[in-house]
Amino acid sequence: MTLPYAEPLIRRDPPPRVIPEPPRVGEPGGDPCGLCDWLASFEESEHRPPLWMDDNWALCPAKDVTIPGVVWLASRGHHDSFADLPAAQATSYGPVVARIERAILGLGGIARVHVYRWGDGSAHFHVWFYPRPLGMLEARREMLPLWADLLPPAPEEDVADADRKIAAAMAAGD
Repeated sequence: MTLPYAEPLIRRDPPPRVIPEPPRVGEPGGDPCGLCDWLASFEESEHRPPLWMDDNWALCPAKDVTIPGVVWLASRGHHDSFADLPAAQATSYGPVVARIERAILGLGGIARVHVYRWGDGSAHFHVWFYPRPLGMLEARREMLPLWADLLPPAPEEDVADADRKIAAAMAAGD
């Protein structure tokens, strides 16, 4: 495991805690959920549509990609976390994640697929899939999103090709 920074790093003290915490996007008192709006109207939007969808899930292309194959999965309905998913949707999560992982591994040159859920952004359930390129040992474990943040942008044609292949693999699994 290697940090994508040069030494010496200097430890900082954490700032004082903020209580109560400010509302997140999609929570009462916060900004409206843009993801709900996008999922309801992506056909009329300037944004790219999901790569794949079913009644419960939408697999979405990432923006500003540094590693081709980075995608994210969102619930079609507005749910905040695993604890909030309806039972049938929670049951469908594992098989969908397995399909996405197989689709990303099918790109070739991928050692592992990392699945991340950070709960501090939008209050709309979504998880990220990061492919760790084969041989990129410095990006193992929790280092992958740090490295992905600092790498140069991937060529647009490589990202589009990976997205097309993932979409095709997901469609073939329907």
